[in-house]
Amino acid sequence: MDKEITIEDYNSNWSKQFKEEKVKLKEILADKAISIEHIGSTSVEGLGAKPILDIAIGVNDLEVVGEFIEPLKQIGYEFVYHKELPERRFFRKGQWRAGTHHLHFYQFEGEHWNNQILFRNYLRNNPDVLKEYHQLKVDLAKKFRFDRVSYTENKHPFIQNVLQKAKKEE
Repeated sequence: MDKEITIEDYNSNWSKQFKEEKVKLKEILADKAISIEHIGSTSVEGLGAKPILDIAIGVNDLEVVGEFIEPLKQIGYEFVYHKELPERRFFRKGQWRAGTHHLHFYQFEGEHWNNQILFRNYLRNNPDVLKEYHQLKVDLAKKFRFDRVSYTENKHPFIQNVLQKAKKEE
């Protein structure tokens, strides 16, 4: 059975953990990573989250990611192929459906990269939207306690709405 979805209060250690992980990732990825960013709910001060660090890594070409499968395995990351998401390469650290870290490789400054950064920054700069998103996450976690797919799918309309607002305000 999947691990129960729990939304924890914001934890300042998440930022510290990201910084520590970024150092390790830079050693492995060297100059192939143009940018390494803390994304997702753990990257937004004051926002409750599932305690999973999401990290976006921007590269010039997603084909280079294959070179990192073995080196990343040495620090606990497993490559997870998602044919339905060709714009991303994904690695998980931790148990299946209960990971502690997620790496998302994107084309640097491509649409998917930009959306991740834009959504994060919008939440950081709009406390009312942050509170609304937090409440949605809490409500969905209660409704879909063991169903991560439904939990994630039901956040999608909110996220798309925020991205539309953010793009208009850019």
